[in-house]
Amino acid sequence: MILPENERRLFFHLYFRLLLYVNKKYRLYNVDSIEALKRLREGVLDIRNKLYDGPKVIQEFVRENPYGLSKEELGIVSNWRHFVRGEFVLFKCLKKYAIFLDIGEPPKAYGVLALSEPFSEIGLPIPTFVETVLLPFKGKIIFDGIMTTYPVILGPNIKRELGDLYRQAKSMFGIITSLPFTGKAKMSDEEKLRLYLRTKRSRMIHAEEIEELIRKNPRLLDTYHQEMGKIAARKYKRELRNKGITQGWFAILDEEIIASGRTREELEKILDSIIPKNRRKHVYIFKL
Repeated sequence: MILPENERRLFFHLYFRLLLYVNKKYRLYNVDSIEALKRLREGVLDIRNKLYDGPKVIQEFVRENPYGLSKEELGIVSNWRHFVRGEFVLFKCLKKYAIFLDIGEPPKAYGVLALSEPFSEIGLPIPTFVETVLLPFKGKIIFDGIMTTYPVILGPNIKRELGDLYRQAKSMFGIITSLPFTGKAKMSDEEKLRLYLRTKRSRMIHAEEIEELIRKNPRLLDTYHQEMGKIAARKYKRELRNKGITQGWFAILDEEIIASGRTREELEKILDSIIPKNRRKHVYIFKL
């Protein structure tokens, strides 16, 4: 989950030279060596922000090559123009990388390597909100070594919502492990609809998308009613058991129980006799 030592040294070798170039170009601080640059501490953050505020300076550095870097090294620096800067959720730590979750629309999950210390050992509660810059590096994604954290305690509801966003990101794009990412969502409209309907919050956030998917493909109305019936069934199962009802078959339409029977066959016959044909596929059936 961390960058190999030789690659970590290479990253800092290149990155500090780029920062020194940016500092000199914009005359931010009176430093002219890597050692002096490292002693700036907070000043390094100013230089780094100047770099990403005007990223064309990356290609200027590559063209001028003021430090006589090799072609391979210049290629690494040039790829940094594909950086991703912003707020993320450090969501979880896996064996290969940590998941940095971009909760924008659509959400994306990046697999990010730490530089010298695993993210799981830096003393942060996980998940937690952070601000940083993600960079491509030799076919992997790393962060640039500077990360701002926020002292926010995440409650169980927020954690569940983040889990939903993570699953949505994985379903749509997989885990992104290289930059630039140019992939498109790989979900079908039906898969998107099922994902949008999964939680109450998701249904609220994606209300317009849900409506548009069904408008574009009316056959998805069957999926909509089946998914909403499945959600309603969870509530009714609890309520029925609380009333002492422990067996039977039940049918839901528009989130209401409309019929029941001792067997599925009995229930199906009742439904065939009372439900219009054009709504029959909207009925969700469950068993206690």
